[in-house]
Amino acid sequence: MKKPLALIAAAALLCAGCAPASNTTPAPAQTTATPSAPVSLSVDSGPQAPGGTVPATIGIAWDQTSKDQAVDVAQKAMADFARPKVEEQQWANDLARWLTPQATADYSAVDPANIPASRVTGPAKLTVDESNGYGVTAAVPTNAGTYTLQLLRTGKDAPWKVNRLTPPTS
Repeated sequence: MKKPLALIAAAALLCAGCAPASNTTPAPAQTTATPSAPVSLSVDSGPQAPGGTVPATIGIAWDQTSKDQAVDVAQKAMADFARPKVEEQQWANDLARWLTPQATADYSAVDPANIPASRVTGPAKLTVDESNGYGVTAAVPTNAGTYTLQLLRTGKDAPWKVNRLTPPTS
């Protein structure tokens, strides 16, 4: 009779050790942050930095050389892209010289045989945001319609790189 009683007592102790402990610590009080200075929410409500001015451009001012270089890269990239009969490895290697690192990774799995365009049919036309010299879009006409290319650069003297090639909508 002592053995079953000892087993029951041991089982009870074991189960008590597995039960979650109750939380007797009170929840921390909610605190609210208070600004140490007046907050400006937008341009309409005043300057973000008192006495500061907003620059006319973001980093790089546009010039004709920058535009010419962007057009040149867009046209050359599209010419290398629109070659559906080229072997995959050769196509990817040729195209990679015009691409950002992210685009190189993104387009490395593309099968050129699936590209409907096979040639560029006219000059690239830029859509320039004069307040941002780091990026531009180019419309490049092909025999399959007009592709839109997003080009980026990291500085005024850095080369333009294609980040995305978007096919025609129809």
